[in-house]
Amino acid sequence: MKNSLTKNSIFSRLKSGLLKTRQGLVLKVENLISLGRGLDEDFFSQLEEILILSDLGIQASERFIRDMRDFVKAQRVKDPAIVKDYLKEKFVEILEQVENSCPATGNPAPFVIMVVGVNGVGKTTTIGKLASQFIQEGKTVLLGAADTFRAAADEQLEIWGKRAEVSVVRGKEGSDPCSVAFDSVQSARAKGIDVLIVDTAGRLHVKKNLMEELRKMKRVLGKAMEGAPHEVLLVLDATTGQNSISQAKMFNETLEITGIALTKLDGTAKGGIIIAITEELKIPVKFIGVGEGIEDLQKFKAKNFVEALFNSEG
Repeated sequence: MKNSLTKNSIFSRLKSGLLKTRQGLVLKVENLISLGRGLDEDFFSQLEEILILSDLGIQASERFIRDMRDFVKAQRVKDPAIVKDYLKEKFVEILEQVENSCPATGNPAPFVIMVVGVNGVGKTTTIGKLASQFIQEGKTVLLGAADTFRAAADEQLEIWGKRAEVSVVRGKEGSDPCSVAFDSVQSARAKGIDVLIVDTAGRLHVKKNLMEELRKMKRVLGKAMEGAPHEVLLVLDATTGQNSISQAKMFNETLEITGIALTKLDGTAKGGIIIAITEELKIPVKFIGVGEGIEDLQKFKAKNFVEALFNSEG
């Protein structure tokens, strides 16, 4: 019963966090269907506009409409209500293609997660929430404060470390971030830590230097421990819409991103960006943020996400 209640609570939080996207996407589709029109050119044109405005992206939206036209023609569908179920199935199909959870098994130990992203996306907060969740799973965790150029970064990570009751490896302000990353691995190995999460800089105003620094840090982590980092997690802010795709492309070209944490979904009506990210980049979305609480950073499950998005009960 306890597990059932927990699952219900997680789903409820997910559904609540997707309210704005549901209103901006699903309810608009339902309203279009309720007009009672046939599946004519005007219907498909309006449906495509709804998808694009929900930030699914032009590429994904055009493909959805093209596939839907073929489906309607082949099956001789007359009832527009079928569109909602069709979209639901297609969303799951696309998102499941790259569904892949972050293992953090502690084997090898430590499992090293390098967290990247531009300033303001919720990177440090995501790290803190991840640390808390790993602790709740019975793992030992260490944080590496390798964002040494932003004055408040170390302090913010230290606060989250105290909340999660985990230690933080810090360097002096302005010190070499790669040396902090290296020391973090050494410390984690010496202490037998299961999971090491390394914070990194994210200042966009010097893009080239930032990317060079992150590339170097990834190499240094590999020297400190063979195979590290085992996860390169990119944190993206869902409220930035299509701009997040540009960020993802930039980081992926440099670092070969292994997973994405999409934050602030509760603050936007354009949560369809998750479809665009998956469709264009083929990078797994591993975590989603649907609120302020620690439990509001959830492991991404395609079927749960789509079910919560299309669920209008309650």
